[in-house]
Amino acid sequence: MAVNCGIVGLPNVGKSTIFQALTSAPAEAANYPFCTIEPNVGIVTVSDDRLDEITKRITPQKTIPTIIEFVDIAGLVKGASKGEGLGNQFLGHIRQVNAIAHVVRCFEDTEVVHVNGKVDPADDITTINFELALADLEVVEKRLSNLPKALKSQNKDVSGRAKVQLPILEKMKEHLEAGNAARTMELSEDDLDVIKEFNFITLKPVLYLCNVDEDGLSEDNEHVKEVKKIAEADGSKVIKICGKLESEISALETDEEKAEFLEAAGLEKSGLQILTKEAYDLLGLQTYFTAGEKEVRAWTFKSGYKAPQAAGIIHTDFERGFIKAEIYHCEDLFSLGTEQKVKEAGKLRIEGKEYVVKDGDIIHFRFNV
Repeated sequence: MAVNCGIVGLPNVGKSTIFQALTSAPAEAANYPFCTIEPNVGIVTVSDDRLDEITKRITPQKTIPTIIEFVDIAGLVKGASKGEGLGNQFLGHIRQVNAIAHVVRCFEDTEVVHVNGKVDPADDITTINFELALADLEVVEKRLSNLPKALKSQNKDVSGRAKVQLPILEKMKEHLEAGNAARTMELSEDDLDVIKEFNFITLKPVLYLCNVDEDGLSEDNEHVKEVKKIAEADGSKVIKICGKLESEISALETDEEKAEFLEAAGLEKSGLQILTKEAYDLLGLQTYFTAGEKEVRAWTFKSGYKAPQAAGIIHTDFERGFIKAEIYHCEDLFSLGTEQKVKEAGKLRIEGKEYVVKDGDIIHFRFNV
């Protein structure tokens, strides 16, 4: 399944620098606002030690990791919801992503211009969140103005849907007018299903990325503490990342060099590894594997998927014609050594349509269409 994460923030907070370092994709990074006009897109393979371990034991012709797409969206400014700084165009890009990585500047540097003239994470976050709330408010108001006509429709599906949407949108209008994100509302799964067609920006899960200097990685500075306080109230997560350090890591050619660099810097994982894991957790995503002589491959699925749904990620025919699935867990392969020994130990199971796929499952689907 396609997974993408939009990188947003005010101009000159380090978005494009971080994007370049994470994805090795060309994104112009410069010391002035609106350096990024069109969104840059980078495809990143997701590091997974389990995939490497499976490959060692199956020895396929090729190994294919799962991927995540990062979209570097141009810096938003105050008034973006009204078109300031090409705001409407940028907000449209944000609506297309699954999750939002909100980069917040948490370092002091007189040589790097801040769009507001000072480093103030709380003010930066408020500006972005308010503009996103206003953008969603515009969508709500437009729909509410059209609901009277929909309520009178002779089409029962149209009138019925409008009737259900009305109280939810009225409640959301009041919430957004106060500058609050829709994700902080108490909405049921049924409520969310009714309004999902509007693709509200502030319903998307958010991960705050504190862009710090190297000292900020080892100890939280006051800026980071401020962001964490805001994120806790918002129900969001925070990670620290040093754009400058990530740029140096991305310039290295081999995995060995990168590992040595991280060790020398006193870090266990790169910012990319931390970010991809947190993005998966944020979206409730997990990984299953298919393994054979031709290829070992990782597949991303939504937590809670049943076997036919997971099969459909490979191809819709797999879901449509699902018969059963042969399954064992990767940890059984690691402990027993070979697939044959997994079978001999009775760890290979035959599961049907109601089986809920687990993170780390190795699956062979049987289907007929």
